[in-house]
Amino acid sequence: MSSERTAVEQAACLGTRTLPKLRRSEWLLLVFFLYIAALIQLRGGGSPYRSALALLIPFALVALARADSLSTGRVWSMVRDWVPALLVLIAYWSVDWPPRPHGSHAIENALIGSDRKLLDDWGLRTTIEQFGALLPAILELAYLLVYAVPPLAIAYFYIRRERRRLDDFLFPFLLGTLTTYSLLPHFPSEGPRFVFAGEDLPGVETVFRRLNLWILSRCDIHSSVFPSGHVTVGFSAAFAMLLALPENRRIGWILLAIASLVLVNTVYGRYHYLADGLAGLAVSLVAMTILLAHKGRIAARHS
Repeated sequence: MSSERTAVEQAACLGTRTLPKLRRSEWLLLVFFLYIAALIQLRGGGSPYRSALALLIPFALVALARADSLSTGRVWSMVRDWVPALLVLIAYWSVDWPPRPHGSHAIENALIGSDRKLLDDWGLRTTIEQFGALLPAILELAYLLVYAVPPLAIAYFYIRRERRRLDDFLFPFLLGTLTTYSLLPHFPSEGPRFVFAGEDLPGVETVFRRLNLWILSRCDIHSSVFPSGHVTVGFSAAFAMLLALPENRRIGWILLAIASLVLVNTVYGRYHYLADGLAGLAVSLVAMTILLAHKGRIAARHS
């Protein structure tokens, strides 16, 4: 009997060793794409190719982890470092894969009033434009820089020779970002520059605004603008950097400043409603609060 038990235990240990170990950030990506695949099926009528891709990505993550576990070098491990920068972009586009529910513009009509109060009654537009094109250009540049945040943040850990701590950044970053992406399909809405075309627009045109509009016209999703993905990415990256590198907060504060400019520009540039940006900020804050509470419990347990 004991020999049979020993054989079973050895088989179990062998099976455990052969299973690839996923990083925390990879688990988030795996769960998110399974969620998108399930949402496509639940809503029906979605593209079978997109559904298959949503299911393929989790398998690819497991396969990549498996290749890394079998490798004696660092190549596969480094590939795993950079894959989230690509998948977070695909995750954003995947929000359009589930069929969009039919709806009116009730959400947009409810939100536009607070925007106009902020822009006109409280003078946000006048304040931004009082120095000509300087502040509008800075705001649009910050909005543009959000696209580069994930790869630049990963590169920063390489430059600091802190690869071992990269997942400490990627996990909180993806927790906030993917939470917002998972909410987007449930709040179908269109940006103010479409629903209220030609209204409330900035009075200053800059080259950075033209570039942002060009990118959005070709690469943006159409399912929803609530919560704001730009704002969530900005603040989630800032909070994640502050959590991952508490001894060197300079980059985290810089990212926080950029995220704050992005929040302002979502309203000023008419990319989003004020509520979209505040919701994106709230998601990032909740994700950070959960992680800080978890770290506090772990620290108390070991004290």
